[in-house]
This record gives sequence, structure tokens and C-alpha cells, in this order.
Amino acid sequence: MNEHQEGRLRTRWRRAARTVVAAAAAAVGVTVLAVGFTAGAATAGGSSADRGTSSASLAAASVSQVATGDLHTCVVRTDGTLWCWGNNFNGQLGDGTTTSRTSPVRIGTATTWARVDAGRTNTCAVRTDGTLWCWGANNNGQLGDGTTTTRNSPVQVGTATTWASVSTSNNHTCAVRTAGTLWCWGLNGHTQLGVGTTPLMSTTPLQVGTATTWASVTTGYAHTCAVRTDGTLWCWGSSSDGQLGLGILSFKSTPTQVGTANTWSGVTAGYVHTCAVRTDGTLWCWGENGYGQVGGGSGFQTTPLQVGTATTWARVDASIDTSCAARTNGTLWCWGRNTYGQVGDGSTTHRPAPTQVGTVTTWTGGLSASYHTCATRTDGTLWCWGDNFLGQLGDGTTTGRTTPAQVTLPA
Repeated sequence: MNEHQEGRLRTRWRRAARTVVAAAAAAVGVTVLAVGFTAGAATAGGSSADRGTSSASLAAASVSQVATGDLHTCVVRTDGTLWCWGNNFNGQLGDGTTTSRTSPVRIGTATTWARVDAGRTNTCAVRTDGTLWCWGANNNGQLGDGTTTTRNSPVQVGTATTWASVSTSNNHTCAVRTAGTLWCWGLNGHTQLGVGTTPLMSTTPLQVGTATTWASVTTGYAHTCAVRTDGTLWCWGSSSDGQLGLGILSFKSTPTQVGTANTWSGVTAGYVHTCAVRTDGTLWCWGENGYGQVGGGSGFQTTPLQVGTATTWARVDASIDTSCAARTNGTLWCWGRNTYGQVGDGSTTHRPAPTQVGTVTTWTGGLSASYHTCATRTDGTLWCWGDNFLGQLGDGTTTGRTTPAQVTLPA
């Protein structure tokens, strides 16, 4: 592998992504340029999101976790049920069809779902019994079921009952077990599996090293980062734009520690940038910065750059070229790419620094950002905004929104 080859691969991915969207447009009889945005009453004194009022009656069970893929959304509710909506061309909703949905649809009948994560065209989730399930696109073995067969309903990954959390991206997936071991599978063309330069692809989970102290993991387009129980941060895979935070523009084939700090509490990987929070409440980002998604500096950043001076950051999420983070005072902030209004400030202007989403102070930190963004509030309600080309906002329409709108889940 060399940097020229890596750049060509990234270019091909971007072209493929545009092709997918164009094909979707043809399928539903609209054009990408025709996608509109509604800011609600944001330009005239604040939308219902800003006023803190609900636009519909609350559902019987509130949302405990949300995940956004490129063009689809999934949530786990407090009653353990799983719901998805949006693009379903690859079966990523898991409802047994390839029919896209503009409103939430329940996945199966299980009431034991605990955590969910959405990739570009695939989804994975963990149940309370410790089993792991994946579905959707599987061209590079990212579902981990030993095949490259696309699945339109959940399939179990192996037989283990000790999975704790999972993160899935475009072509690879990683997960942590309750024993603290870390496992990855899927495409390894940029060494993003963390097991060396071979194999090129694995359709089943491979253990990353022998450490038993992994606490959490996150997957980007072609890189992976994870935090250990001792507070250290480790990254591997592609660093074409410095997204590993190691001061390099090449790659690492196995986990490599980022700096010497042991105060990292959480990390999130975007397309080719990364953000993380420390135990002192500071926020740090690095990698590609073409849309300002790093939240500061000029050009790409190859080492962690502190975002502002605030020490009240609680959680951050990064995906594609946008970042969002919640503070301990319940406010929500987003920055970076804003082509589809995913920053949530009522505009489509890219933001190079954190911009507050309305004035609400009841955001919980349950958030997920992509071409669209979704987040939960303390009352368990779910709010989404940004691109809605295939109904990923879940409001029954395909109209984009530049400010948060409540998603009404069936009772």
C-alpha cells in the first residue's frame, strides 16, 4: 500500500457514493438537486425545537439510543424494541425487505435490543443476552457471518454471548466483548482491522492483539480507534489526512497509542477525521478539516487539536464530515459540513467551529451525526434534521430540515 493508491481508493469511494445517491434518485423519480429544506419557524422566532415543545404526542416508550447511517436511522427504545427507517436498498433496515421507509418500522419482535450502530449501508446491534447481530450490505464481509451475502434481516455473528458494544462503518466492523477483548472484520485494505496487512478481508471476527482492557471502539471509513480501561487512546488503519492523530500521513497496521495521555473517556471516528473527549471535559479533534469538522485550525490536523477552551464537553459523535457534541449543561453543538442542514442551525453554511443547535438545554448526549443528525432529550423524545432524501428523518416525508424536528414513534 502507498499513499497514491490510498488516495485513488478514497476517490473511487466518493464516486461510488455519488452513484448510489444518483441511482436512488432515479428509483424514486426525483433529482438530488430538487431536495428542499424546511427550517420551520426558525427564521421567525424559533421552531418547536427551540421552544422546547413537542410537535406530536409522546410515544409509549422513549428512545434510549440512536444511530445514523449515510441514509438511514435506527433507534433502540427503553422497552428493548428496535426501529429503523430511511434507505433500505441493501436491506440495512432489517425488516426483511428492500423497501425504503419514511417512517419508523419495527424490526422483528424481540424486546431485548441493547445497542445499535449504523454504517453506510449496513447495521449491527447487540442484545441484552450478549449476542451480536448484523444486516445490510456485506460485499466485504462486514456483517461477520462468514459470507459476503447481503442480508435484509438480522443474522447472528457467530455464537458468542459476550458482546458488549459494536461499531460499523462503510466496509468494516469492530466490537468489544465483556472480557475486554477487541474483534474486527470486513475489509482490511487500509489495515483498519488492526491485525496487520493480511488478510485483505475477513468475513468472521478476528481478535485484535491479546489485550483484555479494551473499553470502547469506533470505526471510520478506513481507520479505527479505541479507548482502553486505563484511559489510553489507540488508533490504526489509514492516516491519509492525519485521522490517526499520530503525526503521520501514512498508516499503522496495528493499534498505536495516540500521545501519552491516559485521560481519554470516549472517541468517535468520522469519514477521515476523529474526535475524542477527555475526563477533564475538554474536546479534541484531528484529521481532515476541509469543512471545518475538526473545529479549529487550518487544513488537516495530524495530532489532536483542542476544540476551544470549554471543559464541559460530555460526548461527541463524528461521521462523514460533520461533528456534534453535547455539554454537561444539556446544550448541543455541531460543526463542519452543513450541505444538508445537518449542523441544525437553520442554515446550510459550513461551520468551522462548534455552533449551538437552538437554545434547548435538555439534550442528553444520545446523538449521532451523518448527512443527517439525530439526538435525544431528557424526556426520551427523538429529534432529527439534515438530509431526508430517502426518509431518514422519519417524519413521513422526504423533505430536508435545517433545524430539529421531533420523530413520532408508534406506540
